[in-house]
Amino acid sequence: MNDYRRAKRRKASQHVDVLDTMTEQVIGRLSNLSETGMLLILQSPPVNDALYQLRLRLPLEEGGDRVLDVGAHELWSDEAAAPGQVWSGFRFIDLAPGDAELIRNWVEAPGSQYV
Repeated sequence: MNDYRRAKRRKASQHVDVLDTMTEQVIGRLSNLSETGMLLILQSPPVNDALYQLRLRLPLEEGGDRVLDVGAHELWSDEAAAPGQVWSGFRFIDLAPGDAELIRNWVEAPGSQYV
């Protein structure tokens, strides 16, 4: 199977909750991350084609974590195998320059697993 995505995607090896900053509610969990977007596993379907303001704590290789606030556009969603869960793909539309570099370095870190 050919993979037509342009950006390399790193699997999240730790549990990373993703918060909707407008509602202050955790909407899901990070599955994988790239420089241009992310795949989330959600407990309920997102609003189709909607814009979101999201926050996540990305674990750093040297220890600790960094809070990232991102503007994201929901591109697609599909039912997951587990009942009541939904996969959803988001592309970043607003990301601080320093955060973009952090994500790039995180994705490229030695020992990363890719999808």
